[in-house]
Amino acid sequence: MTKTFKAVIWDFGGVFTSSPFDAFTRYEEEKGLPKDFIRSVNAVNPLENAWALLERSEVDAAGFDGMFRTESAALGHEVPGRDVLSLLSGSLRPRVVEALKVCKAKGKVGCITNNAPIGKGASMTNDAQKAADLEKVFAMFDHVIESSKLGIRKPDPRIYALMCEALDVDPVDCVYLDDLGINLKPARQMGMTTIKVLGENQLLADLEAATGYVLA
Repeated sequence: MTKTFKAVIWDFGGVFTSSPFDAFTRYEEEKGLPKDFIRSVNAVNPLENAWALLERSEVDAAGFDGMFRTESAALGHEVPGRDVLSLLSGSLRPRVVEALKVCKAKGKVGCITNNAPIGKGASMTNDAQKAADLEKVFAMFDHVIESSKLGIRKPDPRIYALMCEALDVDPVDCVYLDDLGINLKPARQMGMTTIKVLGENQLLADLEAATGYVLA
């Protein structure tokens, strides 16, 4: 018998949209960079590097551009931060949006997104139509937490606690989905049932198995 959950909490990028990591890989191939180079830059000093400061709104896009250039150059290949920002906004996954609608009909839904103060709205895209389409998805949630507005980013445990408070649910009554293991760990430690998102089909299968909801 599946557990009855009161809320499903979602990450956004790499969950509702195709992963920026795919775009990073394409960029690295085009520029002749080592595989996973961009991710390796982001992994150095992860709490205070350019990426962390941007997601807390402590630097703007121009500041990120320069900082990322410096950080990447220190690892052997100078990459403009502005190039990285252009890769962040993926393509929408309509089947995941349909799954969100099912979850919303069954209980509460929230979104915790580590994002940056760039582009049009929470989605970080400069494409007006795409921004409008993504904004419709954000509007479906009962509550949205954006790191760039709050000044706190995942995996800081406070951000998950704030979501539970906003939804008025206990962590043990929540499912949390994210494409990054580091962001799942605090949620799991608080008692949430966690799902690491590796792809669209796997996400839907794992969420259906956890909740018992029919998501086909």
